[in-house]
Amino acid sequence: MSQSAPSIKQYAAGHPLPDFRNFGVMLRVLLGVNLGALAAALAQSGDIGAWMDEYIRISIWVQPLLLTNLVLLWMSARLIHLLPLRRGQAAVILLAVLTAWLQADFWHFMGLHEGGWKSGARVAALAALAAGGMLFYFEMRAKAFPPALAEARLQALTARIRPHFLFNSLNAVLSLIRMEPRRAEQALEELADLFRALMRDHRELLPLAEEIALCRQYLELEELRLGDRLNVVWEIDSIPADLSVPPLVLQPLAENAVYHGIEPSGKPGTIRIGFSRRGDALRIWMTNPCIGGGESKGNRMALANVRERLLLYYDLEATLETGKKTLPDGSQEYRVDIILPCRRAP
Repeated sequence: MSQSAPSIKQYAAGHPLPDFRNFGVMLRVLLGVNLGALAAALAQSGDIGAWMDEYIRISIWVQPLLLTNLVLLWMSARLIHLLPLRRGQAAVILLAVLTAWLQADFWHFMGLHEGGWKSGARVAALAALAAGGMLFYFEMRAKAFPPALAEARLQALTARIRPHFLFNSLNAVLSLIRMEPRRAEQALEELADLFRALMRDHRELLPLAEEIALCRQYLELEELRLGDRLNVVWEIDSIPADLSVPPLVLQPLAENAVYHGIEPSGKPGTIRIGFSRRGDALRIWMTNPCIGGGESKGNRMALANVRERLLLYYDLEATLETGKKTLPDGSQEYRVDIILPCRRAP
């Protein structure tokens, strides 16, 4: 049986039983349970001024139990997702109940808790209520953000990239037709390859090697238009080519670098594109000369497009950061940094 490629259908918000290895899921669990503890502290404290002391008392119980469950859920996430939905939810609640009971028993053994089955049952019931509440939240969130909605949003975002991509690539070819017709013919063949890559299904993650090849083709077309003014330096630090990344992540950034960093200056400039891997994270960075204010309206729109598509694919596990840096010679460069979780293409 063939294995399908990673896709937007794996969007974390689209599943009633979340992926507990996802950073966004873990963060929401942490916030949700602590908000519940805060609400319990406000309800139990007779005086509004004493609620913080009550919250601290509750947190002494909640935080170790919460962190223990997050670690156990992260370790058993694959096994839980092999179960049917309701059985998987029941397994999560059962895990919360067992760890709560064991923690109460341990604290009784250490002399920090009165113990007894009534006390243990109370703690286990509260743990089940908290786990059930979070699972209910994730199920409601999945109904509000189904994979189909994420796919539609992704297609709309991709559609915004296509006109700019095609228009700018055609401009690069048109500049050659009169001066170098043979080279223009070769460029049109390369442009056709780019169009085919652009029109494919962009719900699937692609091997990094394909995304790099697409970006190289685009920059080669721009080099035909700009000549010696455009220099591109690639820095690839032993990155496995079968790592999967969202399609059309590099190209919009390269397009921004050309049209907002190289072209306005009228002088030669260098775009640097680098990749490195640290543990389970893939880092992608790109720099270009910074002209004027750095971020134009078109630049911000493209960055917002890429940032939102990363959110659809990875939830909070991916980040995109930008900034300007002053170089020793007094010039400025604009830098984009992307951190992605490593996913391998099957």
